[in-house]
Amino acid sequence: MKHKFNIGLLIMILLTTVTALEAAGKRKVSKKAQSKAAFYSGKYRNAFLEAGYNKNDIDQKVESVFNDLFKGPNKIYFEVGDSMAYVSDIKNHDVRTEGLSYGMMVAVQLDKKEVFDRIWRWSKKYLQHQSGPREGYFAWSFDPVKMKQNSPGSATDGELYYVTSLLFASNRWGNITGINYYAEARRILDAMWKKDGTGNIYNLINVEHKQITFVPEGDGYKWTDPSYHLPAFMEVWALYAKDGHEQFYKDCADTSRVFLHRACHPVTGLNADYTEFSGAPHSTRWMPAAFCYDSWRVPMNIAMDYNWFAKDAKWQQDYAQRIQRFFKSKGIDTFDDQFNLDGSKPEFILKAGRDFQRLRHSIGLASTAATTHLISPDKDYIHKLWNAKLEPYDDGYFDPYYDGLLYMFSLMHLSGKYQVIIPR
Repeated sequence: MKHKFNIGLLIMILLTTVTALEAAGKRKVSKKAQSKAAFYSGKYRNAFLEAGYNKNDIDQKVESVFNDLFKGPNKIYFEVGDSMAYVSDIKNHDVRTEGLSYGMMVAVQLDKKEVFDRIWRWSKKYLQHQSGPREGYFAWSFDPVKMKQNSPGSATDGELYYVTSLLFASNRWGNITGINYYAEARRILDAMWKKDGTGNIYNLINVEHKQITFVPEGDGYKWTDPSYHLPAFMEVWALYAKDGHEQFYKDCADTSRVFLHRACHPVTGLNADYTEFSGAPHSTRWMPAAFCYDSWRVPMNIAMDYNWFAKDAKWQQDYAQRIQRFFKSKGIDTFDDQFNLDGSKPEFILKAGRDFQRLRHSIGLASTAATTHLISPDKDYIHKLWNAKLEPYDDGYFDPYYDGLLYMFSLMHLSGKYQVIIPR
């Protein structure tokens, strides 16, 4: 008896088998990577040490850059009285929740309790709203000369860093040394969950899309900034906030990972500064959609998530290789700091501060690009960052604030000094 050969059925079986094998392979890669992730293994890589640099020299470099930013002649940290301090965006002549909360994160990671406490006291006194629809949230910009808020609204990443750094401070120093860090973190979170649109103020996270908002008010609640997507921080909230929303934060972490797949260009790896929740580029009245200053943080955020948790290892490895190839194609020592998403030169150049509008090879972006070495090893980036110097550019432009803080964070990540701080 003869049997007919069903080629269609065979192809379907083969495709199903291949898909299953690919999925199994991804799960195997992910499971293996996750078992080595720093949070689970307790081992944070020192990429500089792996590249042959001396441990004492590495420690000294990190401390030296900290001193430059917080104590040196070009410092961005300024003490006020005997108990407070602020971090200033020198080029824009203001104080921002971005820089203040970054300063707190640097301080808690490097065990600089006095610096942390001073910044937090200043933030709470001058920026945190104590009543009204914005209660618990922070004014994103402040004029330290006129001593007034430039804007009462929030930049959501500031609150994100405040909460995470306060949770880490609670884990590191406890809550009985003058500041109840955990209670302060919970106050922000508890206030966040009470925002229901009253006064046009909302949750920091769009609860329908489970994604962080550009700003938690008005139309800004309906779109996002890829550099605000920090799935690693959402994992930390799920672990340590203990406010009854643990599963929601885990879902947000997973949603951010999927979102980044869509937001990052499939060839260059670049993303727009602002996007819809779908990942599609979002233009604003002040700039067209492009890879600009906010976007510099995305490679570092993805590297942190991979290094700490590695729950999306396969895609993150592919992303790191794509963006490393792209920057090298533009010259590892010369690549610009703004691009169209396809890698071409943009017609619109976003200003740096009030006076400088030009493309340059910025240490801030070079630093965050180097952190992708934690995902896909490339020592060219490690050596480049090691030899980098935070100094004025050839046109006189100098930014120890944004360039400096991203440089500081990147050094910390690559030296194993940026960690999930667990309770003592």
